[in-house]
Amino acid sequence: MSTEEKPFVHPYIPNSAPEVREEMLKTIGVGSDVDLYREVPDDLRLHRKLDIPAPFVSEFDLRKHIEGLLAKNKNCNDYVNFLGAGCWQHFVPAVCDEINGRGEFVTAYAGHAYTDHGKYQATFEAQSMIGELIGMDAISFPTYDWSTAAGSSLLMAARIAGRKEVLVPRNLNPDKKMQMNNFCRAAVDIVPVEFDPKTGLMDLNDLKSKISAKTACVYFENPSYLGVIEANGAEISRIAHENGAQSVVGVDTISLGVLAPPSDYGADIVCGELQPLGMHMQYGGGLSGFVASRDEVEYLEQSPSFLVAITKTQCEGEWGYGWAQWENTSYVQRDQAKDFTGTTTALWVLTAGVYLALMGPQGMREVGETIISKAQYAMGKLAGVKGVTMPLAGTPFKEFVVNFDGAGKTVKEINKALLGKGIFGGKDLSKEYPQFGQSALYCVTEVISKDDIDKLAESLQEVVK
Repeated sequence: MSTEEKPFVHPYIPNSAPEVREEMLKTIGVGSDVDLYREVPDDLRLHRKLDIPAPFVSEFDLRKHIEGLLAKNKNCNDYVNFLGAGCWQHFVPAVCDEINGRGEFVTAYAGHAYTDHGKYQATFEAQSMIGELIGMDAISFPTYDWSTAAGSSLLMAARIAGRKEVLVPRNLNPDKKMQMNNFCRAAVDIVPVEFDPKTGLMDLNDLKSKISAKTACVYFENPSYLGVIEANGAEISRIAHENGAQSVVGVDTISLGVLAPPSDYGADIVCGELQPLGMHMQYGGGLSGFVASRDEVEYLEQSPSFLVAITKTQCEGEWGYGWAQWENTSYVQRDQAKDFTGTTTALWVLTAGVYLALMGPQGMREVGETIISKAQYAMGKLAGVKGVTMPLAGTPFKEFVVNFDGAGKTVKEINKALLGKGIFGGKDLSKEYPQFGQSALYCVTEVISKDDIDKLAESLQEVVK
């Protein structure tokens, strides 16, 4: 019997049979697969097989192994979740998953379906509903997330204004701010504007002292990263416009059933996150950013992504849907394009459309009112826990800052104790915002029940004793 190792044919990988591999290598003129890497210096090669377990050849064994790995996760189905900070746990109606899983819509590559069975009309209808929600006419094709959309919005505003300086508040998510800096630093200068440590609102005096004839736009979020509703939105937009700058507003879309759309308080460009509208939290996925503006030439020409438009056809009474201004994208302009048009999240804009169609204006209002009322109840309950305070006086939507300095424990210690009680505590802000001491950002959405909030308050009472 031969002592040579028997070639392994992987049941899930095409062309892994030895004879097929040999034929492929012969066709391209190389002797072995090692020759494919001859440009890699010898001292960088491993020169041995990887020390990994043998592959699973049984589908049952593979599934059992994966389920065992997944069982180690602590997830939001088993734990009560008070984490948010950019990816939130909202209710996802079953119809959202049903529709976005259909063959004519489901993702093929780059977040975009390759079939043409109604995808453009579906996208147009979804973007129309998003436009109605935020008060804007033209909605770009979706991009990775809010951070990417915000970066594109700053660049878009800078091109329109012909200026290179943008003002952003310090009360941003630090991760988002870092992404915006990386995205924009070659083209614009980002200048921070202070916020009021008592209310969480933008400091208007600091804004007035920093805005100038060099300012392309003022960017702010509503609600802010710290959860506060920006009550001075109209005033911020007025200050921007008086100085010839654009007003750019970032929004959490699910808040707009109860909050005024950004267009009502002077926004010229709107960006934000669609994830709350029918999308599951997926280990950093399930996010979808958008950029929107008025239907005016100076804005449409600077749009950073694809636009889906509607037009009449040769058939009387019929309408057609398709790309608009394709020639302005990086697919045509390449490195000369105004902005980069890359991987999209097209499937999620369809999901958002399904969610909005299902909810309607009344449903969006009801979910918004539910979230606000539950957040207020949670703040009241936590304020009754000894050593726990709410440092910001501003009105929250669904997130709020909780301080534990009076409890004499760190957020890390408190979150570890809460985890033992089946609760995900708030996001630790002690490093991001040291001026707030030992504070955490707590999130309450419509899926959190009164019992969940009571359990949190009771658990915190025990933890801080």
